[in-house]
Amino acid sequence: MATLKAPAGSSFGARIYRFYTTVSAPRLPAGVEAMNPYANRVTRRYVKAYLDAFYADTRTRLLAFGINPGRFGAGITGVTFTDPVALAEYCGIENDLPRRRELSSVFIYDFIEEFGGLAEFAARCYIGAAAPLGFTRRGLNLNYYDVPALARACRPFIIESVEMHLAAGGRRDRAIVLGRGQNFAYLQRLNAEHRWFDELVALDHPRFILQYRRKRVPEYIERYVEAFGG
Repeated sequence: MATLKAPAGSSFGARIYRFYTTVSAPRLPAGVEAMNPYANRVTRRYVKAYLDAFYADTRTRLLAFGINPGRFGAGITGVTFTDPVALAEYCGIENDLPRRRELSSVFIYDFIEEFGGLAEFAARCYIGAAAPLGFTRRGLNLNYYDVPALARACRPFIIESVEMHLAAGGRRDRAIVLGRGQNFAYLQRLNAEHRWFDELVALDHPRFILQYRRKRVPEYIERYVEAFGG
């Protein structure tokens, strides 16, 4: 698949917004449902406000890829690793969404504050997702790699997503993968095939850190700051 081309002169944020609001889910295995926050008019407004505030320029940025949106974070705000509380308190975007925190969002914004704040972070980095749409089965979050048939179905979709992020203005020397396990392995295989990045750097996923390594959060935040600062 050829690298997607973005309209000349459009900003990083405008290119991201165009992709998110035109993306459609691949054909999914039985029992799996897609979660598309960008189909919601109000969510699109939040996403546009976020991208206009922090990504309305043509800078080249370090890319990071999470897995896919969860029900209580990007699944309702449309902004990766950003729950409704973070959207209001850190991004300055008031919203009427339920004030429920998501573990991944808590860690990410603690890290961003240590990095120097959202404006400083956004000027240099962008966090997206391998699969920008979420997936559920029986009402529970599902990672794209949890079901082999879903992982296969998502392959062209994930390739398109990575290439769109590059076309928007992503750096090619290195990228960060959030999730040392299957997310990293999956993207490593695709990167070996498509040669998008010279190097992929894996970090432990924010949810893993807060669920299983909470006492070591300062150490993990330091690792994130070092990795994203490179």
